[in-house]
Amino acid sequence: MTDHSRRKFLKVSGAALGGAFAASSTVTAMESRERFIVKLRGNRSPNAEVLYDLSEIGYAVVKGSESALETDKAVKSHAPDISFDVSDPARKSVSTDALDESTDDSFYSYQWDKQDLDVPTAHETTTGEGSRVAVIDSGIDATHPDLAPNVNVDLSQDFTGDGLGAGVPGGGDHGTHVAGIVGASNAGDTGVIGTAPDTELVDYRVFSNFGGENGAFSIVVAAVLQAAADDCDVANLSLGAYPISRKGLGSFYGGFLNKAMTYANKEGTLLVISAGNDAVDLQHDNGQRVDVDGDGELETLEGGHWISLPNEGAQAMSVSATGPVGYGYSLFADQELVEPPETPAKYTNYGTNAVDIGAPGGNYDLSMTDPLGGVPAYAWDLVFNTVTTVLTDDEGNYAGSVPGWGWKAGTSMAAPNVAGAAALVKSVNPGYNANQLESTLKRAADVPEAYGKEYYGSGYLNVLDAL
Repeated sequence: MTDHSRRKFLKVSGAALGGAFAASSTVTAMESRERFIVKLRGNRSPNAEVLYDLSEIGYAVVKGSESALETDKAVKSHAPDISFDVSDPARKSVSTDALDESTDDSFYSYQWDKQDLDVPTAHETTTGEGSRVAVIDSGIDATHPDLAPNVNVDLSQDFTGDGLGAGVPGGGDHGTHVAGIVGASNAGDTGVIGTAPDTELVDYRVFSNFGGENGAFSIVVAAVLQAAADDCDVANLSLGAYPISRKGLGSFYGGFLNKAMTYANKEGTLLVISAGNDAVDLQHDNGQRVDVDGDGELETLEGGHWISLPNEGAQAMSVSATGPVGYGYSLFADQELVEPPETPAKYTNYGTNAVDIGAPGGNYDLSMTDPLGGVPAYAWDLVFNTVTTVLTDDEGNYAGSVPGWGWKAGTSMAAPNVAGAAALVKSVNPGYNANQLESTLKRAADVPEAYGKEYYGSGYLNVLDAL
């Protein structure tokens, strides 16, 4: 494979990491010079240091020289591992620093998403007991009081190699927010509630802000396979990359990913994945204008061979985002909502065959700046749940975290609502496989009359009917 093809892949894949990684952030894709993904020939072992043995799908991740791999008879083909350097992985975030908490000892009134899904009624049937959900993300703060009861720290793993271990937000607080949406515990009188508050959460951290591998393509795939090995019923991936070419190296990475996703699905792990935050039609993206090279200028996608990964990968349950407009005014001033919770979010990716289901992920109108409860009015249309503040020492080393609560919006927030719903379905149907879980959720969903199917796939998440 030529250097030219590699540069081309890096250029298009580094434009925007949808889902977990802010469409508004600058994203840089970096090619590793010593880590490679290799497709194995038969059952042979490569003559290199094996970092991840993924022989169950016919691959391995190795450390070594490319020249040696080119002559290694155990290697059928190979490509450099890719790491992504990202900043804030939420489409929009608001901290709780100014939040007036004195009026309420419970945050449920802030959770329009759980209210719209009517999770309290669903919890009369099940709270997710007996189910297990993997959160493949930036790390879960396992000390958070709303998460500590449910995080399985023994199964949790750090795939970044930064030495911090699992159960820590070493890549930021995005994973903590995602985990809370899935399964924040309802024990106690304060805090928030998750869609499946008694599900078991497993933290597979694949991002590091402290010297580890940061979003390497290979470790995301390795985490997917580990979720299957650990009998996770659901794996939530609020992450992704777009646009990626289906040609050249894009074909290699896509094949590697599809093998892993198909394997995990066969093993019983439903892969719930955010559709991305680029506001593009993934079904008809040829000719659309996207900032491909991250320079702030829009380029036209041509050739009709673009793809968003992993949400357009094999066996993915791709989730678009919805959200209300004006919830804060409804909450504080008893006004009617400007837009209902099932409204497609302004940033969400869409596409009839590229999205399987829509779910609450948050919306916003930045012109709504009136202070309500200590924060701007638009913040109340984001998703409220668990967050954490990462602490560092004077030298910039990780020094712990301070649990809290806050708002984020993105398809990253929509996917865990679906993952939590899948955990509820699994709880009452323990014999269901991954395809049956997905089918149940899709059959229960309906497309709102006011909007097109391209925003919802099968429809808007309906937890009660799924149960």
